[in-house]
Amino acid sequence: MQRRKQGGFTLIEIMVVIVILGILAALVVPKVMSRPDEARAVAAKQDINAMSQALKLYRLDNTRYPSSEQGLKALSEKPTVAPLPKNWKPGGYLERLPMDPWGNPYQYASPGTHGEVDIWSLGADGEPGGEGVDGDIGNWQQ
Repeated sequence: MQRRKQGGFTLIEIMVVIVILGILAALVVPKVMSRPDEARAVAAKQDINAMSQALKLYRLDNTRYPSSEQGLKALSEKPTVAPLPKNWKPGGYLERLPMDPWGNPYQYASPGTHGEVDIWSLGADGEPGGEGVDGDIGNWQQ
């Protein structure tokens, strides 16, 4: 009788594959782990850009930006404090006011220190200033 050789992997072959996968994971995982912070910063910049565009429309309709007291809320709800907008668009300029990617409200100043209006996120720490993921992200950086 002739004996058939069975196919399969040897223990050595399996161990080599596991070692290669381990080396790849050690190289790739640190690069992938920093991506969520980058994605949040990009999302904040996109939100700020959308709010900047809505503010420009608000200004076109009402000849001025909302005051600091009225804030960004004036884009989704008609202001009730002076200066009252004369041509506020029914339905508003934004369907809803977004929170920043870290769950904090966006900041607004009119007039701003960097331009006519400033819109910014305080970053991951929710505090002014900071560096890296804790740094402020604003419309002056666009």
